[in-house]
Amino acid sequence: MTQARFGVLRCAGTLSMLMALLPVLCACGEQQAAPSNPPLSVLVEKIALSDYAPASRLTGEIQPRVQSDLSFQITGRIAERKVNVGDHVVPGQLLAKLDPAEKEADVRSAVASVSASEAVLRQAESTFDRQQALLDKRIAIRKDYDAAQEALRTAQAALDVAKTQLETAREQLSYTVLRAEKPGVVTALDVEVGQVVQAAETVYSVAEDGPRDAIFDVDESLLLQDDVVPAITLPLVSDPSVKTAGKVREISPTVDQSNGTVRVKVEVEKPPAAMTLGAAVVGEARLSPVKAIVIPTAALFSDGGKPAVWLVDGRSRKVSLKPIVVRAYQSGGIVVESGLDQGEIIVSRGAQLLHPDQVVDVTEEAGQ
Repeated sequence: MTQARFGVLRCAGTLSMLMALLPVLCACGEQQAAPSNPPLSVLVEKIALSDYAPASRLTGEIQPRVQSDLSFQITGRIAERKVNVGDHVVPGQLLAKLDPAEKEADVRSAVASVSASEAVLRQAESTFDRQQALLDKRIAIRKDYDAAQEALRTAQAALDVAKTQLETAREQLSYTVLRAEKPGVVTALDVEVGQVVQAAETVYSVAEDGPRDAIFDVDESLLLQDDVVPAITLPLVSDPSVKTAGKVREISPTVDQSNGTVRVKVEVEKPPAAMTLGAAVVGEARLSPVKAIVIPTAALFSDGGKPAVWLVDGRSRKVSLKPIVVRAYQSGGIVVESGLDQGEIIVSRGAQLLHPDQVVDVTEEAGQ
């Protein structure tokens, strides 16, 4: 009797425990029934063409419009050098001298030759005058008169030659001095005192005062993108706040075969004082607008190291990766070369947390 009663009580206790656990078990069932991956909220954008003005930035150098190479006209040894690189020169300013000793000796010799020729001429004139007087009195014979006349002519010719040689010697002496021809800045020096230079060998290079050009080596393909020559902005590399405008002045008709570039000269309009010769500048040009697809930078995703975007299916709202080809990266977004079509919907914000076939809750970006 006691054992039977104990069994009844044990069954009653087990039933009470089951009744107490029933709400908990029900709650667990409800949690398992709840969805494990709720839709992720993302911002989307519908693909459409927009105006895109390609920009080009190249580094160039400020150079003079005209640069002169100055040299001596004769061979000699450098005796003096009066200016250095960076000095400003004016027309007629002395730049360098050759040792003049040899040319001065030539001048002295030529002067002596002129003096000797003048003496010979005076003697020939005296002889001729005497023979002419005797001939007039019919005392001298014609033969002596003709000889005196010939000697006079020879003496006169010898004097003319001596004077020409003197002029040449003095001119050669003047060539021992090198002077500036036009105002400008010395940009290069190729000789030192004591060095022997040949005739026409460059001694100084002078950038003449006047217009300045910015020189760029431009990839040939860039010149084929636009029929209209764009305006150029030229900021200094060292200080971008120093800038001015420019316009293309000359495009080389030949292509550098070593790197496939074309030399372009841009006229610098009103160059600032800080934009000195040799200064590095950036040439900024914006070409004519074209229609292109531009997506936000945040929309770009990587698929195996290659650019891609998340495409949203309009009905199921599931996402999938779609590879794209990027044409250009810019501060305002990414220009797409190919891979997207108008009307497609891409994730513009929140792409980092997505995985294929994930369902998303879309919100269209403002302004779309």
